[in-house]
Amino acid sequence: MTHPNRPVFVLTSLIVLLALVTAGLGVFWQGSGEPFPFTTLRGETVMISGHGLYTYDSVSIVAQAVAQDWVTLLLGIPLLLLGLFLTQRGSLRGRLLLTGTLGYFLYTYASYAFGAAYNVLFLVYVALFSLSLFAFVLAVMGLDVHSLAGHFSDRLPRRLIAGFLFVVGGFLLLAWLGRIVPGLLTGAPPVGLEANTTLFIQVLDLGLIVPAAFLAGVLLWRRSSWGYLLASIVLVKGFTLSISVSAMALNMVLAGVTVSPVEVVVFPALTLVGVGLTAVLFKNLNPASSRPAH
Repeated sequence: MTHPNRPVFVLTSLIVLLALVTAGLGVFWQGSGEPFPFTTLRGETVMISGHGLYTYDSVSIVAQAVAQDWVTLLLGIPLLLLGLFLTQRGSLRGRLLLTGTLGYFLYTYASYAFGAAYNVLFLVYVALFSLSLFAFVLAVMGLDVHSLAGHFSDRLPRRLIAGFLFVVGGFLLLAWLGRIVPGLLTGAPPVGLEANTTLFIQVLDLGLIVPAAFLAGVLLWRRSSWGYLLASIVLVKGFTLSISVSAMALNMVLAGVTVSPVEVVVFPALTLVGVGLTAVLFKNLNPASSRPAH
């Protein structure tokens, strides 16, 4: 079912090394300097950090980036190493864990490469984005997708997981449209634009995460092998994303940034449910046998 893939091993090892440096500098390189006001192209005034790795990012963005770096160090890298170790031992669970965690790194460093204010790690962000993209593609290619459904028990609560995926996709869709559409109607800048020229996180979520969640839910409901694969990826990516956003919200509060109550309550709740359903999905995976897919 799974085959150790040397290119994936090499690419993932490079991701671990570069992410250790990048996230470590983001957390521990604070430097000197004070926040200063900046007037955006749309006439809004935002406070720029003025120190550390993220000198030219807003105070709000820095609070989120540092929280993301902590999650990468304490959760993302350990999960990546665990998935890689298990994959090299021929574990199907390890391959699915590795693929989902690579999805986390792909999303994270795409957002850094496109969204972080230019700094000395720009080329490292680009490298991490590229490495994560090709490692993710190769990890998926290393799976025998067509027989995947047969490795899951009939006791797996498919419809419950599919329903959760619909909820996640629907929540992100409504949350972001709720920020974007009012601005389009009134001509005012959308909430969360800060010092950026566009909403890059919303591009990733509305363009990739929301469709992936809906598609995974539909295909899993229909017992498609691709549904089991996408559900595994979205669940692992989803709970790491929810943990990241929960950490961001906490760090923003500590930095004195106003945070929506929805972010404080909903994302931790999604995290708990997502972790639980991910555990259930992996528990109902039997790598040793494959029943005929429906």
